[in-house]
Amino acid sequence: MKILVDADACPVIRIVETIAREQNIPVVLLCDTNHVLSSDYSEVKVIGAGADAVDFALLNQCSKGDIVVTQDYGVAAMILGKGAYGIHQSGKWYTNENIDQMLMERHLAKKARMGKGKHHLKDPAKRTEEDDRRFEESLRKLIEKVWR
Repeated sequence: MKILVDADACPVIRIVETIAREQNIPVVLLCDTNHVLSSDYSEVKVIGAGADAVDFALLNQCSKGDIVVTQDYGVAAMILGKGAYGIHQSGKWYTNENIDQMLMERHLAKKARMGKGKHHLKDPAKRTEEDDRRFEESLRKLIEKVWR
């Protein structure tokens, strides 16, 4: 098992690395050339800029039993198809039971925005310590589930 992180603008990288280091789980951070990262624990893969370049690289790196941290529902759907586990930065798990509904809600929200002439959502709320605790607890539970 390894943990792959769709690391472009991902706020939970350090939490992932802390837990992975404790559990001796390898981590791969994937980012595009606009978000160059460095890490003393994780393998960092900088992918050429381009629409969905990081997503496709992540999918190519992902194997059955891996954990993927992403906020992209489309990527989540595809990694589930490969037998991997997905988790959102909020701590919500992507599962075969909830991914279709999540994709449909995303589609309907986009359709509603476009109908109103809006192309962007308002900025997300600031991340809190409680958000981080929720993600950490959820990731730990997911790791336990994968190891069972």
